[in-house]
This record gives sequence, structure tokens and C-alpha cells, in this order.
Amino acid sequence: MFCNHFLFLHLIFDYVSEFLHLTICSSSNLRSLKVAQCHEITSEGLIEAVAKLPLLEELEVSYCSLSEESLKVIGQSCPNLKTLKKNCVGYRRPRDECDDVALAIAETMPGLRHLQLFGDRLTDAGLNAILNGCPNLEHLDLRQCFNVDLVGDLEKRCLERVRVVRRPNDSVHDYPFDATVNDVSSSDDGDPYGLSDVDILSEDEFYYDDLSEYASDNSDFDPYEYYY
Repeated sequence: MFCNHFLFLHLIFDYVSEFLHLTICSSSNLRSLKVAQCHEITSEGLIEAVAKLPLLEELEVSYCSLSEESLKVIGQSCPNLKTLKKNCVGYRRPRDECDDVALAIAETMPGLRHLQLFGDRLTDAGLNAILNGCPNLEHLDLRQCFNVDLVGDLEKRCLERVRVVRRPNDSVHDYPFDATVNDVSSSDDGDPYGLSDVDILSEDEFYYDDLSEYASDNSDFDPYEYYY
């Protein structure tokens, strides 16, 4: 039987759709949900699960198949969301530009303070939309977002509004996944969800958090230390 007092749930590189659904159904008090490279979880399944988590404050959906419309629904369902990490494989130019993710975030997540979009396709327009729609941002990670030209007025505005900014070409030494940059010109068949043919995590790097350590009684636990 699952405890209905879970506050933090971290799942990585596993086929966990049924487990995720069962756990969330048993714990509407969940504050932090981290889902990374979980191939079996669909946009529809994640929406159904997250819609039952009105108290959610932190969400990671890295290297997962999540549509922009799903992000909007999540933003509307989780008004307390303060941290979002939606990461994918970075590509060097030329690459299609797309601000759909940025616009979905800007339109539905005004309370964000921490945002990581590693490898996203957003442009300067998308970044401006985020700055307009998320006035409380404190940390913004744009590493390997190579369509963003963080110079001039945009750079000034970003640095004035956001306390910590990680630029597209900043070091990736502390990034927990494989940060290899793909050259889109070398392959015509890119994965639309940012997954490469190379394992994102090696076998030695798998980890599964003991859920019991994130119980609500653990007042010393600081979820943000895992993000920055």
C-alpha cells in the first residue's frame, strides 16, 4: 500500500506508467515529481496523473514525450508550480526553431522561479515571452539552446530580471545527463522528443531514490539543492 503523505517522487529511466499512476492516485499531496527518460509515459498519461496534483511545486519531464498542449494543461492544473525542468538533446544549427514550449510556459506558469530548458529550440521571441509571462523567475538554464542570441537588449533584460542565468554555451559539467551535442545535419531522422540512439545514462549511473527519505516529516530536505 502506498503512503498518501509522499511529497517527493523521483523516477528515472524506467517503464513506470502504471507505478506512476498508482502512486499519484494514492498521494494527492505530492509536491515534487521528477520523471526523466521514462519512455512509456505518454502526454495523456502524464496529464491525467498531474491533474490530480494541485499542490505540485516542482516538475521535471526530461527526455520524455510531452507535447506543448500537455504543458499548458499541466500549468493550468498546477497553480503552485515553481520549478520546471524540461530538457532534451541539444542540436547545433541549422535546426528548426520552435517557441511552442516557451509560449506554453509563458501562458500558463506565471509563478515559476526555476526553469531549465536544456537543449530547447526556443528563439529570442520565446525567451522574451517567458520573461513577460514569468515575472518571478530567479534561475534560468538555457544551456545548449543554440537558437537564442543572448546579446544586446535581450541580454540586458534577462540579466536584470533573473538572478542566475545559464547561457547556451555555458559549461555542462554539472548536468546529470549525457550533454553530447548532436549535429542535425548529420542525420535526417531526429527524434522529435530529443532522445538519441545513445543511452542518456550509462548503466553505472542508474539510480533509484528511496522514496521513504522524502517523507513529509523530513523538514531538513531541500528539494532545490537537486536543481541548482
